[in-house]
Amino acid sequence: MADPVTPPAGLVRRALSGHAALGLLTGGLLYLVCLTGSLAVFQQDFQRWEEPGAAEMTRIAPQAVQRALAETIARQGKPTDHAFVHMPTRGLPRTVITTDNGANYVDAQGAYDRPEAHAWTEFVLFLHYQLNLPPTWGLLLTGALGVMLCVAVVTGVLAHPRIFRDAFAFRLRARPQLSRADLHNRFGVWLLPFVAALGFTGAVIGLGQLVFQAVATERFGGDTEAAYAPIFGAHPPHDPAPAPLARVDRALEWMGRNHPDLPITYVTVEETATRGQQISVLALHPRRLIYGENYHFDGNGRFTGTLGLADGALGKQTAASVYLLHFGSYGGIPIELAYLGFGLALCAIISTGTTLWLMKRRARGLASPRLEAVWAWTIWGSPVLLVLAYWLRVLAGPHLPFAAAFWGALAVGTLAAALRPEAFPAPALRRLLAAGLALTGALHAYFAGPLPAPSLVIDAALVVAAVLLALPEILRARRARRLPNLTLAQQS
Repeated sequence: MADPVTPPAGLVRRALSGHAALGLLTGGLLYLVCLTGSLAVFQQDFQRWEEPGAAEMTRIAPQAVQRALAETIARQGKPTDHAFVHMPTRGLPRTVITTDNGANYVDAQGAYDRPEAHAWTEFVLFLHYQLNLPPTWGLLLTGALGVMLCVAVVTGVLAHPRIFRDAFAFRLRARPQLSRADLHNRFGVWLLPFVAALGFTGAVIGLGQLVFQAVATERFGGDTEAAYAPIFGAHPPHDPAPAPLARVDRALEWMGRNHPDLPITYVTVEETATRGQQISVLALHPRRLIYGENYHFDGNGRFTGTLGLADGALGKQTAASVYLLHFGSYGGIPIELAYLGFGLALCAIISTGTTLWLMKRRARGLASPRLEAVWAWTIWGSPVLLVLAYWLRVLAGPHLPFAAAFWGALAVGTLAAALRPEAFPAPALRRLLAAGLALTGALHAYFAGPLPAPSLVIDAALVVAAVLLALPEILRARRARRLPNLTLAQQS
C-alpha cells in the first residue's frame, strides 16, 4: 500500500522537470537580480562608500533646508517641476537636494558642497530594479521573475518529498554532485519563508503597475496618475502662475512641534515656484512596516492633511508595507545583515540548481562543456564585471554608460565562453573575483582618505569575502601537499 503522505511518483517527476525548466529559463537573470538585491539592502552605505568626503551631519535646521533649496534652484538656473530634499538618516547622514535638473550635497548650513554622483551604486540599484531596461519593461520582467521564484519554491518542495525530513542532512565530503544537492536542498528549506516572501513582494512591486494601468484604462481614460491617486496621493491642482518658493522651513518646523518623535526622510515640492505648489514631508513611523507617512502642506507651509498610509484603508497600508518588507529596511542593522546573508544564500541556491542539472547530464554521458562554461561565466563573471564597473567609475568618472558597458562585456564573455569553454574554468573565474574583491577593499581603504565606520566595514567585508572565496582552494592545496607525506610515512 502506498504511503498516503508520499506524493505520487508521476507528480514528483513532473514537478522536478518543471523545477529544472524554470531554473534554466530564469537562472541567469534571477541570479543577477538576487546578487544586486543583496547589495541594494545597503544602498545608502554604498553611496557613502562610493563618494567619500561629502558633507555629513546628523540633523539640519529647517532654515538651512530652505536656504539650500533656494540656492540650488538659483544655481541651476532652470525651472523645475519637482524638488526633493533627502534629509540626514542613519544610513546616509547627508542632505541631498535633487531637482529635475540635477542633484548636489549641501553642508549643515545649507551651502553647496558638491554634485551627487553615485553612478556605480545607482547602476547596481537599477540592475536590481529593472535589469537596466526602460522602467515599464524592466519592472514587468523583474516582477515576472518574482512570480517564477514563487513557482520554483512550490515545484522545488513537490520535487523533493523528503526535503523537510532531510533538512539537516549534509554530505559535504561526499561526491561533488551529492554535496551540491545537499547545499541546494538545505538552503532551500531553511530559506523557504524568506524566498517566498521575497518572490511575492517582488512580483507585487514589478507587476503591480499592470493592475494600475488596467484600472487607468478602464476607469480613468488611461490617466495612470488618477489610478495611483487613491493609494499614493493625487497630483496637486495645476496653477502655473509664478509664486515664491514653497516654505519648506515652516513645514519642517510644524513637524518638529507636532511630531518630534518621527524621523523625517524626504521632503518633496511639486509644481515648484508656482501657485499650485504643494509640500509633502515623508516621516518614518517606528515599529511599522509602512515606508512612511506623507504629511501635506500648502505653498505657505500650512498643514493640510496626511495621505493615510499609517491609518488609512487597509489596502493602502498594505501597499505601503511591501517595499520595506522586500528590501529589509524595517529593523535596522540586524535585519539588513540577515537580508544580506539570505540573499547571498539564495544566489547559492540558484547557482547550485543549474550546476546540479549540468552535473547530472555529465553523469549520463551528455556533458555540455559550452553550457558549463557559460554558466560559470554567469555566476563568477558577472560579479567580476560589477567590480570592474566600480573601477571604471573611479578611473573615468561617473558619467560613463555603465549599464551598456556591463551588458556588453557580459554578452561578449558569454559568447567567448560558448566558443572557447576551456578558457572559462570556474576555479579561475572564482580566483579572479577573489583577487578583485581583495584589491578593491584594500585600495579603497588606503586611497579614499578618512572614512566613516560603515565604509571601513564594507572594505573589510570585501577582503573577508575574498578570503572565503579562496579558502576551499587553499584547503585543497594543503591536503594535496599532505597526501604525499602521508603516503611516504605509511610506506616507511
